[in-house]
Amino acid sequence: MAGTTGLDRILRGPSLLQQVPTALCANYTSVTADLARGVDALHAAGVPLTALLTPEHGYWGAAQAGESDGDGTDEATGLPILDTYGAEGAELDALLLRSGAAQILVDLQDIGSRFYTYTWTLFDLLCSAARTGLSVVIADRPNPLGRRRLGPGLDPACASFVGRVSIPLQHGLTLGELARWFALEHVPQETGRQVRLDVVEVEPKATTSALPATQWVMPSPNMPTADSAVLYPATALIEGTLLSEGRGTTRPFELFGAAWTTRALAEALRDQDLPGVAVREAVFRPMFSKWSGSTVHGAQLHLLDAARFDPLRTAHTLLSTVRELHPDEPLWRQRGPDELGGDRPPFIDLLWGSSALREGIDAGLDLAQILERSPRSPQPPASALLYETTPTNPQEETL
Repeated sequence: MAGTTGLDRILRGPSLLQQVPTALCANYTSVTADLARGVDALHAAGVPLTALLTPEHGYWGAAQAGESDGDGTDEATGLPILDTYGAEGAELDALLLRSGAAQILVDLQDIGSRFYTYTWTLFDLLCSAARTGLSVVIADRPNPLGRRRLGPGLDPACASFVGRVSIPLQHGLTLGELARWFALEHVPQETGRQVRLDVVEVEPKATTSALPATQWVMPSPNMPTADSAVLYPATALIEGTLLSEGRGTTRPFELFGAAWTTRALAEALRDQDLPGVAVREAVFRPMFSKWSGSTVHGAQLHLLDAARFDPLRTAHTLLSTVRELHPDEPLWRQRGPDELGGDRPPFIDLLWGSSALREGIDAGLDLAQILERSPRSPQPPASALLYETTPTNPQEETL
């Protein structure tokens, strides 16, 4: 049974939100229980909205990875749309002041993985709000991956917009809980100031990992289904390689391979008996992104049991198998001049949080050895947690 989201609670109880000029940071995933646009519902309820702030992919999610739609006007409400993607520091501060708002209301559907950029849009907004004196309210939503926390932390040398600060690769928190963690520990370190933060929680608190299929609104263009989100903590690491992660097909983050992989890839992965998934030999031709227009003889992961699926083991097995089958092919993606800018580590290091995965795969290390060489992620402070949780299997949790 699903809980009532923070947005729907605000609409039912307007006193949960200060009636002051408000900038809404949202995209099309901000919907009511009956799938109406959140911005329309808030506007109709009399919330004094001044602007729409949009993340990567733009308001409607029409822009692909690494893109947005720029500034504009929302046709239905007449609100100005201010594009936050790529803005940080003084530029973001100026954008917030231009919005004419006294508070920022954030309503975005996160998917529970560190390298999903909506988390870091939130982080940057909290820092900017601290500097400019604005308050922030999170209209919370469930984490579709539930409360499970897995994976390494983040080396500060690998900080980027796919991971500003160290949290687990699969963090098991809602955006509201992440915001409280950031406000308690990281925003003061970044800005020297506190941020005024409130979270309108999902209720009842025991249901925060439930997300009905009827309410799955794809959070970005390449996240079409709930299965995609479950697989994403594993298969998004393929973005750091020269393999296609299925972008440009109808099954991104399920299909993978390169023009030089063969049917041997699927055969080898099937022999590994990966928990929670089945592996199918697949041939596909991406319409854009890596290997666009080329025929790829690769594989597809079919999710069978989300509770048994092990994203760390799956990612390690997939990458190490490709390395073993194709030792002479370059595996790791080299950043071009348009990728994240500056003198940064390879993209796979930014995704994993350190060089440990890349170096470990190249050296033939097993997963346990790689995790030993990876940064350990701190536990979220107890005061940041808002919802009921159950103990994690200590053999699974690698914080």
